[in-house]
Amino acid sequence: MKQVTFPVVLLLLSPAHLPAQERASFDVILDIDYRSAERAISLYKGLEGHPTDIAEIPGSQIALATTAYLAQRSLTRADLERSLQAAKFNQDLGSDPFCIRDAKANVGALDELLSATIRRNFAQKVVKTVEQLFPAAARVRTHIPLYFVAFGHENIDAFVQRVLWRGNTPVFVGEGQGELTIVVNLAKAVHYGRTTDERFIGMLGVVAHEVFHATFGVYRDGSSLWRDYYARHRSYFDRLLDLTQNEGIAYYLSLVQGTRGRLTPDWERNVRAAFERFNSAAEEMLSVRTSPARAEDLLRLSNTSGFWTSYGAVTGMIVARQIDQTLGREALMQTIAEGPTDFFLKYASVMKRDRNVPPLSSALLDAIAR
Repeated sequence: MKQVTFPVVLLLLSPAHLPAQERASFDVILDIDYRSAERAISLYKGLEGHPTDIAEIPGSQIALATTAYLAQRSLTRADLERSLQAAKFNQDLGSDPFCIRDAKANVGALDELLSATIRRNFAQKVVKTVEQLFPAAARVRTHIPLYFVAFGHENIDAFVQRVLWRGNTPVFVGEGQGELTIVVNLAKAVHYGRTTDERFIGMLGVVAHEVFHATFGVYRDGSSLWRDYYARHRSYFDRLLDLTQNEGIAYYLSLVQGTRGRLTPDWERNVRAAFERFNSAAEEMLSVRTSPARAEDLLRLSNTSGFWTSYGAVTGMIVARQIDQTLGREALMQTIAEGPTDFFLKYASVMKRDRNVPPLSSALLDAIAR
């Protein structure tokens, strides 16, 4: 599964916080599709909308598949149609895996946010923000599908998937396959603030976060260094390192914008706990006794279980923060070009300089250095 964002601490990154660079080639275009959100909101308002038609829209299908994955249960198109039908006729089905009750309860705010999103062209600002995060020599040319929906899993604000379409059914595939695709759940975005402007700004941050992930994916696909890395690093342990770097840098850049990189005292305990969980999960993945099912579960929980319990994302965020503060922004950007091994080895050098930073385990560092 691809990268997913969670409880939002994101604001749009300001180029003023990032170094100016001469770009070799950076051409990222967002292809936006509002249909699922538009039709679902119309249904919630009692105006029009047929559940079957909404469920067939590509954005709806990706949201359905992701909800099923994260809920660890079988959910079909018929389940989504029943949930939408219940919303249309004010029925209570009990179970609400797509959080449609909350979406309908906030339909006025949803409608205003959707209207603001359509009126105000934010795509170019998002792309320009993300562009500042990559090495000057980065070459990225791509169109990224961006779907807006108005329902989804309770832990998901927005997410990136690599999607391969089989007829009308999306299949999530691995690195180098399918099309990098972003889905944004407006029903979560209405909780970003008290006004439409606050919610709009929060959503800009979410989109920037996800565009970073998608752009990073395109960059890796075109990098011979990254292709070589993936050819030689195929284990569950390697997948954990890859995911942790990707999410960590994205979350750190959000942290910089929101708090200028400073951590409040209550963060220390949570950060230490995340590192301990990360070290434990990594060592489990290094063990030949760990089953594939257990390894997949550890990967899923590392980034899809709420903010502080997403131990991979939190660990990666702190690793990125310490590299940036101790070794400098160019060192952090270099890890984007050179990959997870460089990311974690740079942090190992930080650990030698500062014994107060949360430690990575010796078993993990030995495995990375081999």
